[in-house]
Amino acid sequence: MSKSKIYTKSGDKGETSLVNGKRVVKFDERIDLYGDVDELNSYIGFLIANLKNIESGLLFKQETDYLTKMQSIMFNIGSFIACEASFRETFKIKSVTLELVSEMEKNIDVMDSQLTPLKNFVLPGGNLASSTTHILRTVTRKIERELLRYKAKNSEEISDLLIIYFNRLSDYFFVLSRFINFKLNVSEILWKNE
Repeated sequence: MSKSKIYTKSGDKGETSLVNGKRVVKFDERIDLYGDVDELNSYIGFLIANLKNIESGLLFKQETDYLTKMQSIMFNIGSFIACEASFRETFKIKSVTLELVSEMEKNIDVMDSQLTPLKNFVLPGGNLASSTTHILRTVTRKIERELLRYKAKNSEEISDLLIIYFNRLSDYFFVLSRFINFKLNVSEILWKNE
């Protein structure tokens, strides 16, 4: 039996490599950042699986197609963060674009136009898919805060557009959670300050 290519043992001493080969400790802020993007991507996959289980996946096909595209974007973002700014052109590292932000805003607008305007905060919940979407929203906000913190120390490493993308992404997940409940006829639970 041949050795699996899954494990390399190169990280056994607590270090990992950036895209350009530079070794850094696994608790480096950059590693935390793209690790959290990977976590977000996994939750997106979990949401897709949940949505595909609803009515043979047809009810939310447009949303699952968009979320699947988003997973590839998350891989690009992870690579962007894992590569120092001075090497991104050399390695042809992709990042987010204004077009991706605009596409997301259009998706938000389409869903939001079908929803009742809110006058109260909504408690996270509803069903498994919409609850998962709230988890996505909060993980996205955490990544946005981490990006801002990292940018404050390393301004050339993180673009303003990346921060805008994550800010908009949390809005997308919030509206998607409401849209899922709406399409499934699940009542939202409004927060009451009692």
